[in-house]
Amino acid sequence: MREELRSAVAGALEVLTGARTTLEISPRGGGLHETWLLTDQAGRRWFLKSSASAPSDQFPSEAEGLAALADPDALRVPRHPTAGGPPPFLLMEAIGTGPRGPRFAERLGRGLAELHRRTTGSRYGFPCDNYLGATPQPNGWLDDWETFVRERRLRPQLEQVRRAGLGDEELDRLGDRLIERLESLLAGPDEPPCLLHGDLWSGNVLADEAGEPVLVDPACWHGRREAELGMMLLFGGFSARCYDAYDEVWPLEGDWRRRAQVFVVYHLLNHVNLFGRGYRDSCVQALRRLV
Repeated sequence: MREELRSAVAGALEVLTGARTTLEISPRGGGLHETWLLTDQAGRRWFLKSSASAPSDQFPSEAEGLAALADPDALRVPRHPTAGGPPPFLLMEAIGTGPRGPRFAERLGRGLAELHRRTTGSRYGFPCDNYLGATPQPNGWLDDWETFVRERRLRPQLEQVRRAGLGDEELDRLGDRLIERLESLLAGPDEPPCLLHGDLWSGNVLADEAGEPVLVDPACWHGRREAELGMMLLFGGFSARCYDAYDEVWPLEGDWRRRAQVFVVYHLLNHVNLFGRGYRDSCVQALRRLV
């Protein structure tokens, strides 16, 4: 670990714990970011990720999302998220992992429904913009659901695909048709917005030492819950028991799977932008089914 980063993290930990501490540092590998497991002299474990190339607002917005998810106390998330730098970093409680317990799917479904139910409000958005992977995700507050989905979710992704030259005539045409038909595609019960994890695929749900679910790596915003479920449906990994348990706490209304397909497309567009044209065919197929 570079000395500049070590010094910045030590300062953050001094604020968190109220004392200077020595650290045992274990690299954990990399991906989008470099990561480490830290152990302080009191035996507390911390997870650290850092990237010299991260935008200045990326880790602070993720920390704000983790804090928002922790507040309703519905599902476990890493506590004490703290962003700092330079270089940019995000520090948080390290959670030990283990095998999923026998009621993991049920606990996840019920906990997710409680998270959504305990955070209902009246506006769509989030206090700050954030990132879906490495893609900027605008979150300015709006009062209308259709307008929010069109202007804060679909249109920015479609415009980024076009600017990067990752689309083609068919993808452009189907994307325009999706925008035109959005009102009818989203038609359903007038549900309130609630806090969403925002990037809830199976890789962002861990099992802790007790086999209970833990949410990590959010891209939070306040929206209707079919937006959350759309990402869950995209790559699978969530059992029928998870959805059934969700329904037991807060029953899903109407044809939610149809509405969720709008957000399947949203995340597929983001994958085109993140990873290239390899996701083009999946995106076009999803658009054909919708429009």
